[in-house]
Amino acid sequence: MGDAKNHIITTNKKASFSYILSDFFTCGIKLEGSEIKSIREKQVNIADAYCIIYNNEIWIKNMDIARYSFCNKEDYNPKKERKLLLKKTEIKKIKKSLNEKGMSLIPTKLLINEKGLAKIEIAIGKGKKNYDKRESLKEKDSKREIERKKREK
Repeated sequence: MGDAKNHIITTNKKASFSYILSDFFTCGIKLEGSEIKSIREKQVNIADAYCIIYNNEIWIKNMDIARYSFCNKEDYNPKKERKLLLKKTEIKKIKKSLNEKGMSLIPTKLLINEKGLAKIEIAIGKGKKNYDKRESLKEKDSKREIERKKREK
């Protein structure tokens, strides 16, 4: 990946629909050798993933990285916990935000940066109520309608 921009592998579309997202952090992921190869082949899913804080470290759970086709490891677990690599000051800020009621830490994007390293963007989110979700759908539909009318002119 020699390009100067970040290459987005996958996004979590459910995140912006189900949560009001605020603070965003981009962090590294502790991976095994074959896992990065699967990520580069886009064999990964973060739709059901979530983050937890354990022993002042942030871990991502339920991130599904498919077994690399040329990997001969028999006991591979695609949904194992993976450590996220953040600075201590960022972890403190996240912990402080999560102490509020109804706040969660949600992965939003998985990307490969210009150095070829896998990075994940996480955000602090507050769960939306059903009426908030309906409001989001109405907003999205109206934007789509406006774009369609612009194209017709």
